[in-house]
Amino acid sequence: MFEETQDLFAQHILLTPGPTPIHPRAQRALQRGMLGHMDPEVFALNGEIQQGLREMYGTAPDTFTALLAGTGSLGMEAGFANLVEPGDEVLVCVNGSFGARMAEMAGRYGARVRQVTAPLGEAINPADVAAQLGGAALVAVVHGETSTGVLNPVPEIAELVRRSGALLTVDAVTTAGMEPFRMRDWGIDYVYTGAQKCLSAPPGLAPVAISDRALARYAARRTPTPLWYCDFGGLRDYWVDHSYHHTVPVNLHYAFHAALNAALEEGLEARRTRVAELGRAIVTTLAPLGFTPYVTDPATRLPTVLALRLPQGFDDAGIRRALRAREISVTGGLGPTAGLIWRLGLMGEAARPAPYRALMAALEDLLGERGLVRRFEDALNAVPA
Repeated sequence: MFEETQDLFAQHILLTPGPTPIHPRAQRALQRGMLGHMDPEVFALNGEIQQGLREMYGTAPDTFTALLAGTGSLGMEAGFANLVEPGDEVLVCVNGSFGARMAEMAGRYGARVRQVTAPLGEAINPADVAAQLGGAALVAVVHGETSTGVLNPVPEIAELVRRSGALLTVDAVTTAGMEPFRMRDWGIDYVYTGAQKCLSAPPGLAPVAISDRALARYAARRTPTPLWYCDFGGLRDYWVDHSYHHTVPVNLHYAFHAALNAALEEGLEARRTRVAELGRAIVTTLAPLGFTPYVTDPATRLPTVLALRLPQGFDDAGIRRALRAREISVTGGLGPTAGLIWRLGLMGEAARPAPYRALMAALEDLLGERGLVRRFEDALNAVPA
């Protein structure tokens, strides 16, 4: 299942929840010569990207897809800018930092925001969503909450939202591209991710997919979209009609195209299996040291961001500084979980044995705990093929 990537981790080992190491094919694509953003070859490349995004997101055959020239947060903001008008009722699911960011953004665009909440480390309860759906024009939820390692039940929430008639926007930043995503089957209207997450492309692009229902809501706006840069109409002008809107980062498109193709060639089911097997091996290896899953319910653990509660008395900041001195980056908790957890990225090219083998070797030295590498190898070999 695991194929090592040559020379990928020669300089620095990124085990963070993003960005992830750039895929070698994406790295090579960055070296292509520049073409103009209105060049026919670039439009052809963009068409292939759009088709690949339809496959990655599991959309209808003609769903509008595009790349926004910004990171995943721009993908988040563009949804609210285009689909929310002042006074609209927006229901936001909040169980971590990025759900909270959604609520803040919706409020800045004039929405009357209500929140469905869950404690940190727990998933949103669909019943709580159902109880507050009345009157909502839009519902927003993070599929994989990066700040806590929680996987929210998007299919169940989507079914409730679809029945209500509201639109649904989904943050798929740590899920899309690493496992199957079913936009059409689930009934999602707007979804986005970041190029630098599961696809291991360079940061700076936000792949989006927009349903016909969402485009109809956009067309019925009473006021112009306040965010000109990502106005859905302007995006369609460029991506569909091939007319000028703004200058896209062509070389990032090259790299993204290469990384997306690599992911689709590997297969989303195979990528899901790869991350699950590696995650189990890491947990097995670190458990005797006192590391435990932060999310207690196995069904709601986010596979791509492994959140581990630290052992009692563990020197979080000190160990991470020592790892950084060895060119290994590990991310701690965010906000209330700072000093409480580690968040290990298992997305794209980070979800390989090589970088985690290096982490285990470094921890052997730093903690004086021999046998971690051997236990890691044994755990990998014990996972069914």
